[in-house]
Amino acid sequence: MSTTPETPQLYAAREPVFPRRVSGRFRNLKWWLVAVMLGIYYITPWIRWDRGPNMPDQAVLVDLANRRFFFFFVEIWPHEFYFVAGLLIMAGLGLFLFTSALGRVWCGYACPQTVWTDLFIQTERWIEGDRNARVRNWQAPWGFRKGRIYLTKWTVWLLIALATGGAWVFYFTDAPTLLRDLIAFQAHPVAYTTIGILTATTFLFGGFFREQVCIYACPWPRIQAAMMDEDTLTIAYRDWRGEPRGKLKKGRLDPEQGDCIDCMACVNVCPMGIDIRDGQQLACITCGLCIDACDEVMDRIGKPRGLIGYLALSDELHEKQGKPPISVWRHVFRPRTVLYSVLWGGVGIGLIVLLLMRTDLDMSVAQVRNPLYVTLSDGSVRNAYEVRIRNMHHEPREFTLALEAPVPMALDLEGIDGFTVTIAPDEMLNQRLYLVAPADSPAATTQRTDVTLRATEPESGQVVAVETLFNGREN
Repeated sequence: MSTTPETPQLYAAREPVFPRRVSGRFRNLKWWLVAVMLGIYYITPWIRWDRGPNMPDQAVLVDLANRRFFFFFVEIWPHEFYFVAGLLIMAGLGLFLFTSALGRVWCGYACPQTVWTDLFIQTERWIEGDRNARVRNWQAPWGFRKGRIYLTKWTVWLLIALATGGAWVFYFTDAPTLLRDLIAFQAHPVAYTTIGILTATTFLFGGFFREQVCIYACPWPRIQAAMMDEDTLTIAYRDWRGEPRGKLKKGRLDPEQGDCIDCMACVNVCPMGIDIRDGQQLACITCGLCIDACDEVMDRIGKPRGLIGYLALSDELHEKQGKPPISVWRHVFRPRTVLYSVLWGGVGIGLIVLLLMRTDLDMSVAQVRNPLYVTLSDGSVRNAYEVRIRNMHHEPREFTLALEAPVPMALDLEGIDGFTVTIAPDEMLNQRLYLVAPADSPAATTQRTDVTLRATEPESGQVVAVETLFNGREN
């Protein structure tokens, strides 16, 4: 008799997780990182940086109105988006590097979902108590006491979420001005809408969805498998040392059982609600809290630490055979991680070189192609061009335009007498100009002639040149 295989379930309804408080080196590391990252996030928009008159004095500012990005002494214009692209590439390579070396270390320590969930869980502990108290509150019927506790908790969560959304919008305009406008209800509706959306998502993701976001919404748990190999250090349970499990009997271990006393400490502290003893799982974010909990138990029963710890698959094979584990440095520095490091460093060095080589003057020339040329009444040929000159300096500057051509040709600026233009600070000038070749000039009868347009600042002698073409009458 044949049986139909059961269809695997792709989604499971959330079972609430109530992590127990734990202390140890990994928990302390996570608190330090939470404090540093939240401090950077909340403080950065309020740092001032003097760029001179008529310029924003916010150190980090995404100026969408003027399409510029300010980062302390660096100013990125729209045509320099390759700097942003380079930073994104570096971020991706850095993620690949750390995942190859240490597994999902980003997820466990630095991911915004992890950071804010940590903060929400700690708030929950302050208001409700540790794990057992929170479980009792969850199982208790609704009443005045439970309603008061939950309402207090949700109110604090909402304030944290509001501060999260509020801090984000300060990166896009002058922070003190926006704060005054927000309080006076005079800010742009986009600001209130953005704060509302970020507040709602932070409140729901950090307070209610938590591990479901990591398991179902985030693509990285699936991608990480391609980044890891047998030398990747990740959190694992040394089953050859811990099995068979058994409870303490009269305060002692049975000589026939392993070091694991099945106390469930590793499960009770896990923010994802998994049992690391079941092996590596998609839900594990390698936060290290199970290591702290297990080490604490090993200290109490007089057993060596490390029943749960950072371990590579190749180490597992060595330890099972009684051999010493491979050096941590050999795991970290191997061909794959060295390649990622070289690529990451190469992109970074390239961006630094480009940053040092950039000038505060940029010019582009676009030929007007409809029509390609115009034949004037005296037989001369005229071409039109759109010239854009960016003055990326904080003071107004004058530039003189000139033409270099192999044959006689006239230059004319539309609406301007002479060849000098003035550009305001941090502005771009759009100027139409014309090149005219006399009727008897070879350029008038040659299909294409190479020419060069130059913009020179007389005061400093700075020059920028762009090559283009002059179109003559076809023979």
